[in-house]
Amino acid sequence: MKTALAGFLAVSGMAWAGPQQPAPAAPNTVAAPAASNSGADMAQIQNAKLETRTLTTSLSQTLQQLIDRADKALWIGYSVPEVSGQRTVCCGNYNGEENICRTCRLENENANGVTISGEKNRIIKLEGPRQLFVLYRLEAKHVTRIRLASEDCTLDFGGLSLVWLTGVKPSDSVQFLAGFTKNEDVDRHDIAQGALSAIAMHQDSSADRALESLVSPQQSEATRKQAAFWLGGARGKFGFETLQQMARSDPSSEVRSQVTFALSISSQPAAIDEMIRMAHDDSSTHVRGQALFWLAQKAGKKAVGAIDGAIADDPDTDVKKKAVFALSQLPKDEGVPKLIQVAQNNRNPEVRKQAMFWLGQSNDPRALQFFEKVLSQ
Repeated sequence: MKTALAGFLAVSGMAWAGPQQPAPAAPNTVAAPAASNSGADMAQIQNAKLETRTLTTSLSQTLQQLIDRADKALWIGYSVPEVSGQRTVCCGNYNGEENICRTCRLENENANGVTISGEKNRIIKLEGPRQLFVLYRLEAKHVTRIRLASEDCTLDFGGLSLVWLTGVKPSDSVQFLAGFTKNEDVDRHDIAQGALSAIAMHQDSSADRALESLVSPQQSEATRKQAAFWLGGARGKFGFETLQQMARSDPSSEVRSQVTFALSISSQPAAIDEMIRMAHDDSSTHVRGQALFWLAQKAGKKAVGAIDGAIADDPDTDVKKKAVFALSQLPKDEGVPKLIQVAQNNRNPEVRKQAMFWLGQSNDPRALQFFEKVLSQ
């Protein structure tokens, strides 16, 4: 699963390791720890010329005023309650081996991604929801980046000014961010993705409504696919139910294919049943094959049964071959015996050939014994 996610986002769950002390402030640092869940929570900040403001008008109006005056580069930030789940949102400098989010250097040109991961070393907050930091980079009177980070990340602003807003309502934040997701300009694609990611990480129910609107057939395929990912990765039961509707009604096979992946990262037990239904019933051979692939990543008796069923019953040879590949993705104690069985007994020569190929790639002693037996006959 982690290999399949490389280059996009890693979504995984890991157990808590216990509370951690915040890192000491570096030289020339302005730092303030999270204080409450009232919306006034402050990030751990480095290398910023900090100004704090309490909202006296709407968030949209305040942000637009700041954008209109932004001749030089600066950052705007605020906090909102983060959607529940064992994850840390790291805005760039993530160490996957140590499972920690290092300092996010926001002015580093490589700090353009976001990693969502379970954390061994994550801070436990015993009272109130965790806070999500939403960050906008402004320059030449435009928003040039949107970033987000969890409250246990330290943020380095590279010496630029930072205006920290307090008193932000989560629903107002979602509404403002949603305006960036409607922009189809290729040059602003990264901003649209950043806005969509930020919406998905909001605890507020307005985020569900915003994502639901982004998967309507009137939206572009690219937008629907991106929103589907976040519905599976962050939005729990509501996300699953929305994905289920997409799986059965979205007119695009490319979007439904993405839905199979989104279901595979959903925390809802019923997601695997919907993947099985898609593997069996979807009208597209591509979608059925993708459903089988992601089922293999989940493993389990239900998934194995669906893969076996596709090999035996699917009318399309390409889907059968994809199901054989799915067997190769299972743990070897499950996959290798089944591949041997297919190579020995399946009536379709293309399917038998595919099973033999993946057995050859397995480097498993049982596969070698099988080949020796075949060649000796």
